[in-house]
Amino acid sequence: MNKTDTPFENTYWDNKEEGIYVDINTGEPLFSSEDKYESGSGWPSFTKPINKENIIEKIDRDYGMIRTEIKTKAGAHLGHMFDDGPKDKGGLRYCVNSSALKFIPKNKKLK
Repeated sequence: MNKTDTPFENTYWDNKEEGIYVDINTGEPLFSSEDKYESGSGWPSFTKPINKENIIEKIDRDYGMIRTEIKTKAGAHLGHMFDDGPKDKGGLRYCVNSSALKFIPKNKKLK
């Protein structure tokens, strides 16, 4: 079982800055602010990953539900993917734990 951040009490659920969200452990780019939207769930939600190859999908049967867990290539739990996202953007919602991410602002100069 994997822990979940508290909704509406996590770092990035309401972040509106432009930039990218990377794997907190490896720095692998995962999601863009361009694909982030307010889902009302209290967690950062995205319509798609930057590169689908950086996300692993796994069936999750915990808590008597069947969901799609999303993980990093390194195996770290990110959250879950649902099919209730914006229909005009493909209909998916990647619901991600802030604690699995590091935000890199668009205007930050990389060294």
